Amino acid sequence: MANPNGTTSDLRAVFLEVYSVLKSELLNDPAFEWTDGSRQWVERMLDYNVPGGKLNRGLSVIDSYKLLKADELTKDEVFLASALGWCVEWLQAYFLVLDDIMDSSHTRRGQPCWFRVPKVGMIAVNDGVILRNHIPRILKKHFRGKPYYVDLLDLFNEVEFQTASGQMIDLITTIEGEKDLSKYSLPLHRRIVQYKTAYYSFYLPVACALLMAGENLDNHVTVKDVLIDMGIYFQVQDDYLDCFGEPEKIGKIGTDIEDFKCSWLVVKALELCNEEQKKILFEHYGKTDPADVAKIKVIYNEINLQSVFTEFESKSYEKLTSSIEAHPSKAVQAVLKSFLGKIYKRQK
Repeated sequence: MANPNGTTSDLRAVFLEVYSVLKSELLNDPAFEWTDGSRQWVERMLDYNVPGGKLNRGLSVIDSYKLLKADELTKDEVFLASALGWCVEWLQAYFLVLDDIMDSSHTRRGQPCWFRVPKVGMIAVNDGVILRNHIPRILKKHFRGKPYYVDLLDLFNEVEFQTASGQMIDLITTIEGEKDLSKYSLPLHRRIVQYKTAYYSFYLPVACALLMAGENLDNHVTVKDVLIDMGIYFQVQDDYLDCFGEPEKIGKIGTDIEDFKCSWLVVKALELCNEEQKKILFEHYGKTDPADVAKIKVIYNEINLQSVFTEFESKSYEKLTSSIEAHPSKAVQAVLKSFLGKIYKRQK
């Protein structure tokens, strides 16, 4: 086994070894009578959807736990922190498989979306349900005897509910036939992002590490607040990259304009446009024709949205840094700073 207390690539190797162990356990789960066909299907589905991303969410459970413990981790602690990290990655895979169907997306992580793979189609809906159900199976097998087991179950259930509710607000603001740009505002954008992205991507990995470290989550509301703000900053970066990023780098072709998304860019554009530009936004935003999309991008450039974003980025970084430095615990500060360091000025 690679050294869990070594370099980032060592940690990633250890983390991927744990994926193989968990996958093997799930493919032999005694609650179901497996056949070769069902086992092969689930294995292919898992390999396609779970370990393919950057793994930042999962790895940050181990990173955070290490910083909170301020000590070398035992093999058992690394395994358990990795298992929780994979639960976060499983949750992410479940959301993305279903999200791609809802958005009629074509690519994800540089490959076709799972439901676009030949012979998969709408079986992907049930695959999403299976992915979601793997999480309590992993938790039961490895954490049932821990004093924080119930807290972990509560945490994953609550974060899943918050994320699904965020997805709902996102979907109902983009209903066909009810497209109305005037509904879009910064508070709405913040609400969607807070629930749809920030809880599961930023709060959940740190909350897992805090529970493993024996902490009570009720005592860490300020940590949650900082992580939610970080998640919002992260999503604004995502909105920016969707339009201005290079598809080769970000692994997908941005479609926020075509999809009538409540993106930070369009919300800021509505604030900064003159009446003439606003008219063009209302007329062409949310249309799939490349000529319509190009017209929106021309306006984004006219109002210099790229430098508006750069200013937002540096202000967010300052605000987050001062919130982090106000925290009484140096270990918690280290966790939060490590998160911020990973996302500041990212290109993908």
